[in-house]
Amino acid sequence: MTTTTQKRLVLLGLCLLLPLSAMATVSVPSIIGDHMVLQQGKRVPIWGNAAPGEPITVTFAGQSVKATADAKGQWKATLSKLKAGGPLEMTITGKDNALSLKDVLVGEVWIGSGQSNMQWCVKDSLNGKDECAAANYPTIRLFYVERKVATSPRDNCKGEWKVCTPETVPEFSAVLYFFGRDLHKELSLPVGLIHSSWGGTPAESWTSRQTLEADADLKVIAKQWDQKIDNYPKAKAAYDAAMKDWEKSAEQAKAANQPEPKKPSAPQGADSPWLASGLYNAMIAPLVPYAVQGAVWYQGESNANRAHQYRKLFPAMIKDWRRAWNTKDFSFYFVQLANFTTTKPEPDASDWAELREAQTMTLKLKNTGMAVAIDIGEAKDIHPKNKQEVGRRLALNALAMDYGKDVAYFGPMYKSMRVKGKEVVVKFAHAKDGLVAKGGEPLKGFAIAGADKKFVWADARIEGSTVVVSAPTIDKPVAVRYAWAHNPVCNMYNGAGLPASPFRTDTWPGETVNNK
Repeated sequence: MTTTTQKRLVLLGLCLLLPLSAMATVSVPSIIGDHMVLQQGKRVPIWGNAAPGEPITVTFAGQSVKATADAKGQWKATLSKLKAGGPLEMTITGKDNALSLKDVLVGEVWIGSGQSNMQWCVKDSLNGKDECAAANYPTIRLFYVERKVATSPRDNCKGEWKVCTPETVPEFSAVLYFFGRDLHKELSLPVGLIHSSWGGTPAESWTSRQTLEADADLKVIAKQWDQKIDNYPKAKAAYDAAMKDWEKSAEQAKAANQPEPKKPSAPQGADSPWLASGLYNAMIAPLVPYAVQGAVWYQGESNANRAHQYRKLFPAMIKDWRRAWNTKDFSFYFVQLANFTTTKPEPDASDWAELREAQTMTLKLKNTGMAVAIDIGEAKDIHPKNKQEVGRRLALNALAMDYGKDVAYFGPMYKSMRVKGKEVVVKFAHAKDGLVAKGGEPLKGFAIAGADKKFVWADARIEGSTVVVSAPTIDKPVAVRYAWAHNPVCNMYNGAGLPASPFRTDTWPGETVNNK
């Protein structure tokens, strides 16, 4: 072997020993790319990776902002507040390469998240075929976060910005699309929609481990999952053995023309979308700190059996996201659970009613709003098809509270009560243009109880912004409930056509109070 060849091999070996970061080129996460929408009126972070110490320059809309990659190769540059407009081009320049991002707009950016009713796509919604065909909105942009689970926070996700067209909208979130479309029409601005949801998932999956562990009542959720993960190998072995037995039994049942036995349930492991913090890590953390105006949320069905716990979990999740984005004014609007299942003939307990109450209590947080959907659900389908109205009611919240539009955005909300002899006078907020019994009198959905806590259906009549409630069998009333059921018969609206939110005046313990 010649001396020259030896030197070449030594040099090659040294190159192979160099850390990959030393040969890194400037890159950005998937949320930053062609066709994206940047948030107007806010400072806009642009970030990514490069070689440690590498200088980076971001050029956009007349601004040129510099940054330097840290020891881990991470960098962030922040653009000053931008004015709506575009399309424009962004250039990100490093030492050895440059990125050119094209067709970038500046407007309003919103995240949509939750479980299956947020995941429910446009093509499967009411008049889905026509809605898809009409979805020609060049300045509405769509980003769909791929569904993944992670045990620790990730810095990137799979997805790309797409222009809203009949070809790109069919599989996109219907609620988020209709919400964004209404904003676009009312504001005449570009709108960017980031869809990150997963059907059937509970709120704790979308909440960081840090937040769960910071509260004694929520820490139990994280601990339960730690135990599941620790026990998974043993549970998986037992499941595999049970499956072998089941397969034999199923074959025997089939041969004997008998019903198939119940199939064993697989244990949940670290790849389960129900994993506490698992979806926050994989589907929310990678979006931080992309500048957004706020988020819309449709979830709660999977937490209904722990509705009392949701009183603390849901606001904790919202504050968790706000902390991640380092902003106190992160707008957060959510959908109250729609009516579902059979209607019961008499007043009864309902964990779905308790979950709706927990959602309503979350309105104590600043910059939150709720779209009531108690009148647009379907008894036999947990996925009501009328996502247009859900999106519209969410958009009313944003139009009023974020954009200063003079629109009614909330239906009647319980404010106070007073007992007057055998009657209870209930006062409401958001009774714009008066209270209305839709379809004509009488009002439906009110129940009343005495000290024995036994509710009966009540007579109710509208008097201005109040409702007077009574029942012949209740001489000394102490409490009133309205639409307190999975699928209540109720018909109270305000003059703007928005339904009243279900409520109760009592604070008696519900059926989920001890569920953890």
